[in-house]
Amino acid sequence: MPARGRGAKSNRTGRFESLAREAFDDGWLDEQGPQQIDTIVAPMKSRTIIAKNNSPDVGFSRSINPYRGCSHGCIYCYARPAHAYLGLSPGLDFETKIFFKPQAARLLEAELSRPSYRPDVIHIGGDTDPYQPDEKRLRVTREVLETLQRFNHPFSIITKSALIQRDLDILADMGGRRLARAAVSVTTLDRRLARSMEPRAATPERRLETIRALAEAGVPTIVMFAPVIPGLNDAELEAVLEKAAAAGAVGAGYVTLRLPLEIKDIFEEWLQADHADRARRVMSIVRQMRGGMAYRSDWGKRMTGEGPVAEILKQRFQLARRRYGLDRKLASLDLCAFSKPAGDPAQLLLF
Repeated sequence: MPARGRGAKSNRTGRFESLAREAFDDGWLDEQGPQQIDTIVAPMKSRTIIAKNNSPDVGFSRSINPYRGCSHGCIYCYARPAHAYLGLSPGLDFETKIFFKPQAARLLEAELSRPSYRPDVIHIGGDTDPYQPDEKRLRVTREVLETLQRFNHPFSIITKSALIQRDLDILADMGGRRLARAAVSVTTLDRRLARSMEPRAATPERRLETIRALAEAGVPTIVMFAPVIPGLNDAELEAVLEKAAAAGAVGAGYVTLRLPLEIKDIFEEWLQADHADRARRVMSIVRQMRGGMAYRSDWGKRMTGEGPVAEILKQRFQLARRRYGLDRKLASLDLCAFSKPAGDPAQLLLF
């Protein structure tokens, strides 16, 4: 029985498990409709907080992810397979068993205080959303931002949550000093579609309001139309960019649907359950954009796909971005303002 208010339709076994488990109706289940699954939030230990990558496909080399797993439940989330490393399912476990890093701010302060540290832009939320519902009480992301502010350290941050407005005091200060930039993900303007594929994320209207609030506070804000799902939300590309520009966005980006590892089966299961009339067409076009496969991880192509459909999508995006003034070159974030606060950073290592 599908879980109420969740994205994934099942809890498929992760790829590292020796035994595969699959739920089925044996006739003994109660006919009471969708079940309710509570979210379990637990702390996790980390030795470091800044992750580094050398991927040519992303615009940052350093990132911080305060959370692992995401209760927004976005069915397309490319971070789902990471839950398999914990012996958990990338399906329902990913959105109901959430881990947070309570020592994030302290670890960050220790790393930034090292004599050998050299600043570079840190991206917050590259895997899972830094403003999940539990952030309201846990304040892990808030403490990370406070630390970056004390060090005058540049950062970018991406979310699809209106909760980012809570931290406008920090974002406005640092945005005005070329130390911060925000991105808001808007995948559709259709509330029913958003409810289906992003069941616990902010509504499209709230995301546009968030862009407006960030822009009015002086925070350079980009709209991300990601992922583009051909046959499902791709027709909205121009409308999303138009609305975002009207709300104050100064830039735009897009990423096509990615279905690595377990996501393929989880996504197809959801398509058949929620959008059966379009399932075959969606997957057919996805394969056209991925060289006949559901996904290919080739550098330079994994974010945009290839072939005629991908090329048309690219042209549409470029034209819309130019039409709505979202193609301007943004000022680089300032690396020279970085400074270590007064005090003895060695004391941090005692805790």
